[in-house]
Amino acid sequence: MPYIEQVPIREAKGLLKKLFDEALQRSGRVWHIVQIMSQNPRAMDASMGLYGAIMFGSSPLTRWQREMLAVVTSKANDCFY
Repeated sequence: MPYIEQVPIREAKGLLKKLFDEALQRSGRVWHIVQIMSQNPRAMDASMGLYGAIMFGSSPLTRWQREMLAVVTSKANDCFY
């Protein structure tokens, strides 16, 4: 498995600290998919914005359907969801 250096939560500053704080407020933890982007907070911010638009924005799909698509995609890619 490849190794990607990550910024520890306690060492985060600026935008990264803000994004980690938001993640902690949302779910009580910083998930690995978020933590792995810590070297590039601007990319993390954009990624989280895209996620929010896809999962919570206006859509012909229900929230349940969007979650199901995420689960199926993760399974097809042999990723843990």
